[in-house]
Amino acid sequence: MTNHVANIVRGSIVWYELMTTDADGAGAFYNAVVGWTLSGHDPHSPIDYRHFLRSNGSNAGGVLQLTADMQAEGAHSAWVPYFAVEDVDAATAAILADGGRALGPRMDIAEGSFAMVTDPSGTPFYLMRPIPPQDAPDAVSDAFSRDKVQHVRWNDLLTPDLPGALAFYARHFGFDLAQVMPMGPAGNYHFINHHGLMLGGIMERQNEADLPLWRAYFGVPSALAARAAIEAHGGTVLAEPHEVPGGDWVVVARDPQGALFGVVGPRGE
Repeated sequence: MTNHVANIVRGSIVWYELMTTDADGAGAFYNAVVGWTLSGHDPHSPIDYRHFLRSNGSNAGGVLQLTADMQAEGAHSAWVPYFAVEDVDAATAAILADGGRALGPRMDIAEGSFAMVTDPSGTPFYLMRPIPPQDAPDAVSDAFSRDKVQHVRWNDLLTPDLPGALAFYARHFGFDLAQVMPMGPAGNYHFINHHGLMLGGIMERQNEADLPLWRAYFGVPSALAARAAIEAHGGTVLAEPHEVPGGDWVVVARDPQGALFGVVGPRGE
């Protein structure tokens, strides 16, 4: 895990992780859809944790192979963001006091300290105090980019408790959620403005069977080509290619292991 922010801005997304029941299968799938390459497993690591690498060799995110014990405790395939905080313990305590839940103890690695928690509705995410590399003390995370392929370009949350989620994320991460786009019968979509950067949006979920999860949208050069690759490699298209404000096209899908995600880019051919 590299490229974390040196100067911590609370609420910045500094990393993404795919928890999956089949790391090798997920590697082949996202290579076909997004263009990433899955790194090899470190035989000295106590867990099977790898990385998605972009075409230029930089890290796009982590890949955690879920063990049988993890799955028995309720872990399932999902993309999970890491939000930057100044103090992991203090941020965790504040979230627990606000109705959230801790999913594990704080962990400390060379790249920083982190802990997995949920919001009051059960949406999982990580808190992280990142440490930049010694040879690049001013390094800034490039996990999120509004306009680059092979980066996360958008994030959204479909929550069972919209008022509660809006208050929670504004309170704990400083999100400005005042800009709203009406979505007809689906309700309002609240854009996430974070220090002038539009990260995504939050809205009420429409299907009670959907688990509360953050959804990451990966930049691709062609939404139509990505849609074809999703189906050709065992994924499931949940929302067909459609144009969104700004002219990009979006596809929403599940990967073969069940993780929810989206792709965004030009319509393409």
